[in-house]
Amino acid sequence: MKIGLIGLGKMGQAIAYRLSKNNFEIIAFDPKVSQIDDVENISFESSLNDVTQKTNIIWVMVPAGDITDNVIKDLSKLLKPESIVIDGGNSNFENTKKRYSLLKEKNIHLLDCGTSGGIAGKINGYSLMIGGDKEIFENTKKIFKAIAAPNGFNYMGPSGAGHYVKMIHNGIEYSLLQSYAEGFDLLKNNSNYENLDLEKISDTWLHGSVIRSWILELCKSVFNQDQELKSISGSIGENQTGRWTLKEAEKENISMKLLKEALNIRTESRQTGGNFGTKVVAMLRNKFGGHEVKKLIKN
Repeated sequence: MKIGLIGLGKMGQAIAYRLSKNNFEIIAFDPKVSQIDDVENISFESSLNDVTQKTNIIWVMVPAGDITDNVIKDLSKLLKPESIVIDGGNSNFENTKKRYSLLKEKNIHLLDCGTSGGIAGKINGYSLMIGGDKEIFENTKKIFKAIAAPNGFNYMGPSGAGHYVKMIHNGIEYSLLQSYAEGFDLLKNNSNYENLDLEKISDTWLHGSVIRSWILELCKSVFNQDQELKSISGSIGENQTGRWTLKEAEKENISMKLLKEALNIRTESRQTGGNFGTKVVAMLRNKFGGHEVKKLIKN
């Protein structure tokens, strides 16, 4: 089965790897990438038009916003009727619904796919949350099964539902990261017990504790390498999904105080350099998503 893949950043390359391992033939386009060493069954094209000449199913994995808009607008002019576009990025669900309508006018189908799992999903598989026309989802299940972890994909509802669910997922993620960070900050900087072993604590909690999780596994990995974190800044970056979630909660009169505070802490961290807890969050974001960690400049 042939599938087009637009966008070959970290996540795009991971998607390509999983598709290739499951015997899909990939027709790829990214102006900055012309080779992926560990991906077979892939050919690189020089334009979107070249991709659309060879397949009528296109997975789009580019940054949300204007770039996604431009790619989908271009595809709307190039694809034949009954083609399928899958947006696997972190698009705003309201924008997704507009893009769905744009493509629908030309009898082109759009599925939105919230994609969670970070760079580790390349090996472990992804959690996929899919929205759009259910019939089109049913016809493309093989694609999602190839990319997902075992039992890791489901149909969420009409257009935008996949991205909506992923948006809420990311809002929960912000609060979880901050909660772990604050706990380890107190363990590190309390007046009762000096030099508590954060890696050993993480490892103990991973076995039977009610707060065990993949995030906690990543905490252990961070502390295995460095428990002081003196060489990095506590400045935490963010994408927009957390703020989209908060805005949606406020519109629906749902209290999300933890998320609001987590967002405020991230903003403050970028102004002040943060503290030990925000350094933990920065390192965790690097572990699961490859996000940049700022190094402190030595005098």
